[in-house]
Order: sequence, then C-alpha cells, then structure tokens
Amino acid sequence: MNWLEHSVMARKGVAKGKAGEHHEIRIADQGAFHYVYGPFAEPVLKVSPGAVVSVETHDAFEGKITSESDKPSERLNFPYLNPQTGPIHVEGAEKGDALAVRIISIKPRGPQPVGTTCLIPEFGGLVGTGNTAMLNAPLAEVVKKVRVDETGIHWSDRLVLPYEPFIGTIGTSPEIEAISSLQPDYYGGNMDMPDVAPGAIIYLPVNREGGYLYLGDCHAIQGDGELCGVALEIPATVELQIDLIKGHGNSWPQLETEDMMMFIGSARPLEDATRIAYRELVRWLALETDQSEVDAYMLLTMCGKVRLGNMVDPKYSVGASIAKRYLK
Repeated sequence: MNWLEHSVMARKGVAKGKAGEHHEIRIADQGAFHYVYGPFAEPVLKVSPGAVVSVETHDAFEGKITSESDKPSERLNFPYLNPQTGPIHVEGAEKGDALAVRIISIKPRGPQPVGTTCLIPEFGGLVGTGNTAMLNAPLAEVVKKVRVDETGIHWSDRLVLPYEPFIGTIGTSPEIEAISSLQPDYYGGNMDMPDVAPGAIIYLPVNREGGYLYLGDCHAIQGDGELCGVALEIPATVELQIDLIKGHGNSWPQLETEDMMMFIGSARPLEDATRIAYRELVRWLALETDQSEVDAYMLLTMCGKVRLGNMVDPKYSVGASIAKRYLK
C-alpha cells in the first residue's frame, strides 16, 4: 500500500490527499516576483484544497548571471535576490491551520547550461561576513555554469553528480511582517533543506487567511550546510499538490517522507535552530504516539537524527527527524 494513503495529509487534510483541479503558474502569469514573504501582495492564483499546481520558478539570481565571466557583485542587486513565485491563496485556510504541500516533481527549465553556482564577496560558510567581521580581503568572485538534466549534473569532463533536486525556499506568509526571502523562520522561507524534495510532503503553518504560499530558489544538488552560500541554482518547473489541514496547530515547518518525520527550526546560533526542531518533534511525537513528552525526549536521545540545511543565511536551518519505524 502506498505510504501517502497513511500520511498526515491523507488522514487530516480537507481533500484527504486526493488530487483536485490542475492549475499552472508560468513566468508570464507571475509578472513581478516577490523578494519578501508577506501578507500584502495580491495572490497570483486561488485554489481549493487538493489542487495540483505546476509552477515555474526563476533561479536565485533571477537569471541575471548568464556566463562564467560575470561578476555577481556587478550583476546582482542585494537585497533583491531569491525571487519567489506566488503567493497562492488556498480557500478555507485560516490562522492555526497548515498547508500540506506534496512535492511531485522538480524539473530544470531553460537553455543549457542551466545550473549556476558562484562565490559572492563576504557570503559563505568559510569566509568573513557582515555578521562574522574579518579584516581579510574577500575571496575572488568565481562563477561556474553547469549543464543539468534529469540524468545528472555534468560538473566536469570527469565527474557527473546525481540530480537531487529540492526547493530551497518555500513557505507561507507571516501574519503582519514582510520578511526577506533570504531569511528562514517559523513560516518556512529560505531553509535550504535538501529533504524538501520530490516525494516529500511539507506542512507549513498558516498565519493569515488564505495561507499565501510562496516558493522559489530550486537547487539541482546541495551538500549539508550550503557551504559556500550558493548551491547549484536552477530555474525549474515544480509540480505540487496542495491540501489544507484545519486546526493543525504546529508553529514550525514539518516534513514527512515515506520513512521519516522531521521538524525544521531556524535561528542563530545553530544550536538554537536544533533546539527548536527537536522541541517541535518531541511535542508532536508525544501527541502522535500517546506518550509523555519526557518519554519522547528520551526516545529521541536514542534515535533522533539531525540534518543541516543552511549555515550561511541570516538564520540557520536544522531538521530534526525520527524514522517512522519507531512511531509505535
């Protein structure tokens, strides 16, 4: 039996995980992209729970880096980075609910070489930044363009990396703030968590009427931490199925796959992001398995797993998970 039939989305969703009407958001439909997550934009699309939506996204640079001779500092206009498609308004979504977003597929879009990675001055995990101020001069700017298709990532003549796509930035609107799409937080945002990938369902807290789902910043592959600050960025076509869970109550993003359940926390310092993720997982595990939070806490000490999303953004993101075989 397909695991999706027993997922939180299927058990608790308004549409019970069943696919509904199909919709499309193309680049031309989107018009202006968004650089903040906020409640003040007009929805580009309104859907009912169960909707399947094909969404075209730009890369994190909105296509402005076109060759290896480009300098990011000359091409990019900070903070207008990480353009987001959306928002998508989900009928019936109210504060305290959750959007259940099943990721069906992520396909690279556009002319080759479609993948871009680079070094940006004072940005990355092993360099001085505005928050970690150093006297050292920034590293030289480097751009690498890479051919990407669903068979692999052609890194060099000798090396082909696996195509492991995921959505780097996805989330719902905050209730009142407008927050940079470069920052992750309780609503999701720029978590850069590689598990937000085809086959997974991400549950995002609803903070305002309609939910207002944004997404962008797809990656063809990324190591834990997004070490240099930029993964292999691609424009993509993403297919999603969107359901609604009434009264879900979770305050932070939750992610479900066939084999595990994860919560994602974002904060600085890194240990606080980990604490948030584990706290949410402890509370969920206690409710889901009818045990005390103390017992859930001790169980996770034995078999909890931690995944590092990004360690370079204004806040860091960590996923804390447990294998489903322990949910008894």
